[in-house]
Amino acid sequence: MLRARSWLRPEAIDEAAGPLAPANDTVRPEAARRPQWLPAIDDPELRSRARTTALSAHLPLGTLAFALFVLLPIAMASIHYLAIAADQYVAEFRFSLRAADPPRIIPAWPFDGAAASLPTQAESQIIAQYIGSRAIVDELDGKLPLRTIFASPTADWWSRFDEQASVERLVRYWRQQVDAFYEPSNGSVTVRVLAFTPQESLQLAQAIVGAAERLVNQLSERARQDVLQHAEQDVAQAEARLKSVLGKVREFRDREGVIDPGKTADANANMAARLRDELVRAQADLSTLQTYMRDDSPAIKVLKARIHALEAERRSAVRELTDSGNTRGDAPPRALGAYEQLDSERRFAEASYQHALEALDRARADANRQQLYVASFVPPSLPEEALYPRRWRAIGTVALIAFAGWAIGGLTLRSIREHL
Repeated sequence: MLRARSWLRPEAIDEAAGPLAPANDTVRPEAARRPQWLPAIDDPELRSRARTTALSAHLPLGTLAFALFVLLPIAMASIHYLAIAADQYVAEFRFSLRAADPPRIIPAWPFDGAAASLPTQAESQIIAQYIGSRAIVDELDGKLPLRTIFASPTADWWSRFDEQASVERLVRYWRQQVDAFYEPSNGSVTVRVLAFTPQESLQLAQAIVGAAERLVNQLSERARQDVLQHAEQDVAQAEARLKSVLGKVREFRDREGVIDPGKTADANANMAARLRDELVRAQADLSTLQTYMRDDSPAIKVLKARIHALEAERRSAVRELTDSGNTRGDAPPRALGAYEQLDSERRFAEASYQHALEALDRARADANRQQLYVASFVPPSLPEEALYPRRWRAIGTVALIAFAGWAIGGLTLRSIREHL
């Protein structure tokens, strides 16, 4: 009867077995609730066998759960990774950005790594983000058949890309197949490219290197143009100012009829000085001749006439230097003052233009020294062995997760049943 009713709960078996208390003890409440048609079981061995038989009725359910939640996922993972999943080859390369003459960075503190950061860190991060962006996909899609490469016939249906998919899905798939990682400790960028054939992975890696070099050249040229633009603007402004001043000087010369009023004034001053010296010598000679010759002698008359002419020339020269109303055009003070102002502006404009040219030369030299370039110290090479998928590792991971989930679920259900 016990074997026929093994579907009863263990508690029901305990109730059917009845207590093993002495005869003079009171009846337990469990025995009081025992059905009247079940006989009391007083044999301990028979009671143990009944409990074992009742518990064995639950084993098929546990076995089914183990097969469903543990064995089935392991079998499916084994079939997928061992028979379906296609090999994927990895082409890896590493590079860093270098400048022709990088500046020395002195940290504020001996152990302050942030202050001693490399000046090319921002550019390296830009390159790493560019490799995972749509911009590089758009650039390379016009040069390489990316959709055909990712939809290779050797790929399995789970990993194969749909050639008719949108460009957004292509970018997401690209990010799964291409991984760019920036290492802050040494400033290098590591790129791993996955493809279904060794040749395609190498081809993609070489194309990415070329795109990164073109972007670095564009960034360097843009930075160079930004640095030179301000210096070139200063040179253009200084040149325009100098041309304007030179035009004013040319108009002044055409209007006044004098090439250099300053030099003309100097020549007039020198001539007035020479005339004064000659006049002094002539007067001295006249005084000497008058000591032993008469005033009506020819020599004295000639000397007096020469003295009169020298005085007239000296007064004329002095008047040209000091009379502002002089309109002869030689070098009146008015013209001399205007020319001195123009000449001062001309000299200042020439100095400014010279300084602007020197600043432009320095900026051009600094821009050439700070130009960035890609230093690929680990170039991409042709892979010989497929690194992905890692079949046994993936199967082991699935088995571990399935077993852990089954064990946790079983313990949870058993705890709930015990509390109920």
